[in-house]
Amino acid sequence: MFLHACLDDASYQGKFIRPCFAMTQCPSSVYLCVPWCAPVKVKHGHVSCQTPRGERYKNVLGTRCKIRCKTGYEMHGSSEILCMASKQWSGNYACREVRCPKLAMPSNGGYKCSDGSYFSSRCQFFCSPGYMLRGDHSATCQSSRTWSGGNSVCVDVDPPVIKCPNIKEKTAEPGKLTAKVTWDTPEGKDTADGILTDVILKGKPSGSQFPEGNHKLSYTVFDRAENKATCRFSVRVRVRRCTPLSVPDNGWMKCDSAGDNYGATCEFRCLGGYELRGSAARVCQFNMEWSGLETSCAPMNINVGVQSAAALLDQFYEKRRILIISAPSAANHYYRFQMTNLQHAQCGLDLRHVTVIELVGVYPAQIGRIRHRLIPPRLALQLRLLLQLSQNSFNMVLLDKQGMDKQRYTFPITAAEIFTTIDTFPLRTEEAILQKEAGQSC
Repeated sequence: MFLHACLDDASYQGKFIRPCFAMTQCPSSVYLCVPWCAPVKVKHGHVSCQTPRGERYKNVLGTRCKIRCKTGYEMHGSSEILCMASKQWSGNYACREVRCPKLAMPSNGGYKCSDGSYFSSRCQFFCSPGYMLRGDHSATCQSSRTWSGGNSVCVDVDPPVIKCPNIKEKTAEPGKLTAKVTWDTPEGKDTADGILTDVILKGKPSGSQFPEGNHKLSYTVFDRAENKATCRFSVRVRVRRCTPLSVPDNGWMKCDSAGDNYGATCEFRCLGGYELRGSAARVCQFNMEWSGLETSCAPMNINVGVQSAAALLDQFYEKRRILIISAPSAANHYYRFQMTNLQHAQCGLDLRHVTVIELVGVYPAQIGRIRHRLIPPRLALQLRLLLQLSQNSFNMVLLDKQGMDKQRYTFPITAAEIFTTIDTFPLRTEEAILQKEAGQSC
């Protein structure tokens, strides 16, 4: 027989307990069947119990209870328990709050949750400065222990910033058409990556020589996400210039550098038969004005009224070469041949700065001539004596621009031979180059 414990209302208060052997022995109006196991209490859950014979108490011996957890909680232990004779339930039980796995932290960002990783906790994603959130903005822990979202990434979409150097204008140095321009290489700044030093320059690098004019340059920088930033700046080089000089009539001009820029020097020379007036060289100054006086080439005015042969020759010093022809008479066949030959070579003589002086006759009947200008007999005699020219025979002497005796002849020679000799003089080589540059030729 199934054993029960019965008690009356007073005994139930703990004063008296007696056993009973059948349901009929425990009238409900007088006795109640005694609870055997501890009452089942489940936090965050529901209990459904079934007694063996429908007893009033749900923890009598033999009672079976099923435990169900509320939404958001899960069972830990046994979901069905039995009240045993030992007055213990057959298993442990508890409803514990559902917990989702830890969310992955997005790179360059993070999240904040309302209740950690527990059920219904809502986590808001955020990104570090310079990054933008793409994907889910939030995720919620569900009863299935999974997150409702979380596919979130932080993307660097903020472009870097770069500031180009501020260069207004540079002036070329004296004698130059370029200017050396330097600047500090800029750095890029990015909210995500910080300082960016790997910049790309389009144009000449700092420290280069820049020619006259306006030059456009740019710097470009990329961050690690390939966001791009570009800045642009200009380098302007100015060349201070004077008003260009003109080549004087019957002369030529040679200038260095560009010929009219600050520091440029222009040198002047005159053609044969002309002498330089004004400045032989002029320099373009900082104030963009030329130094010296205006240059011109005027016909040489030989003064034949001087008192000595030396004074006459001094007028040709560093200006003209002199070819002196001396003959006893105008009928001298050497003299006539020589003069006839030179008449057709006047251009070549002028090109080589040669003045011909004729000394003809025997003192006191001798005369001298420089082209169409006559030299007094006294001065003609002094020239013969100074240069040791015989008045009784044909003589010819070639003097250079310094008055040095370069060549003597006792017989006539062709103009070509004279030109060949002159062209070997060191100064003549420089003259020929200048004349070629000026386009002067016969």
